[in-house]
Amino acid sequence: MLAGMDIHELSDFFKLSALLNIQLSATTVGRSNIATIILGQAPVGAEDRERLMAALEFVDRAYGQAKRRLGPLAVLHPLRACVQLSRVQDETNIPDLVTELLHDVLEDIAPAETEGTQEPSIEAEIEELLHRIDPRGGDRILDRLRALTRKPGETYLEYIGDLLDQAPSIPSLVSIKLADRLDNTLDMRIDIEDPMQGVDFFEALFQVLYVNNYTGYQPAAPHPPPSPLNGAQRLYQLFKNATLLSLVRQKGIAMDDPSARKLFAALARASMKEAQRNALHIFGYHMKDVHQQRELLLETMEYSQFGGIDRVTRPTNQWRLDGFFATQFDDSDPAVRMRRLDEFYKNKALMTEASIAFVVIFLSFLNEPSFRIKGVSEFGIDPEPPSYRRRPGG
Repeated sequence: MLAGMDIHELSDFFKLSALLNIQLSATTVGRSNIATIILGQAPVGAEDRERLMAALEFVDRAYGQAKRRLGPLAVLHPLRACVQLSRVQDETNIPDLVTELLHDVLEDIAPAETEGTQEPSIEAEIEELLHRIDPRGGDRILDRLRALTRKPGETYLEYIGDLLDQAPSIPSLVSIKLADRLDNTLDMRIDIEDPMQGVDFFEALFQVLYVNNYTGYQPAAPHPPPSPLNGAQRLYQLFKNATLLSLVRQKGIAMDDPSARKLFAALARASMKEAQRNALHIFGYHMKDVHQQRELLLETMEYSQFGGIDRVTRPTNQWRLDGFFATQFDDSDPAVRMRRLDEFYKNKALMTEASIAFVVIFLSFLNEPSFRIKGVSEFGIDPEPPSYRRRPGG
């Protein structure tokens, strides 16, 4: 089932989502089939399968008919993340899979739903479930869930820093978080197929840069209808991925776990491809002049060569990309951040350069085992002054 699935490919993500959705839509929820989809061909005993089934029953009941931002059932996210984690495990680890299934429950299911009632709190209910699933290891799973839950008022970087600080004693936290981010990265589009299906991104850029009679990238479909997630908001998700991967590298988290290494690479590849989709979307629908495209690509290439992409920079009047991490994405106030993203979305030239910059960033993660973005830490974004490099003639 799903043989040959590439966990970073959007087309395979669509197939997995459809397969799980069919089981969730059945008159009697196909929970046994969902367990089979998660486990694949992995040999597991009857007791382990029952433990997984109990966790599946809980998340199905906990999420109910709640929806994700784009409309699909919210429970699809933990189910898919669990499949993605399962696919990279050399040996099936049921406690890790159960943790992945439940990783968002403490945050997603509001405590207020049980306050002032005779119902047990969601955490107490999870604790009872975990001890029923694993009398000896239930507390360890609950510790992982608490580590994976973002605290009120905690910034994203503080949250990731705290999570990674706990990773030496709970190594699977890294894999579980990477699988979560991988699914969130793929779950930003409602399409029939990957917009880049059959498209060679690098060939398109080569044509823009070198071929004088190139008429530009022509999308196969008309402009899609407006989405609750626009290109700027998708780039914000790539910012989160870039900072997560940077902190993993900065913290020196040992990537001895093959599952973590595979998921790190898969997240980098999925993020790179999403950045490519964003750039081609702008070229195909919004900024069709090839000469203007070439100017933006050349400026981004020059910026990259001068070291601007491998560190956080301050805004300047020299480079369009200077300060884009700090200015566009780094604000702990969601209302301010959304306002900045709305402004960012209108600036298609900056959106183009940012998309190409993210392609370079995620390729750098794949190319160099020690690559990280300097100036990113658990304490926030710390831009460097622009004096470390100067644009010729600037």
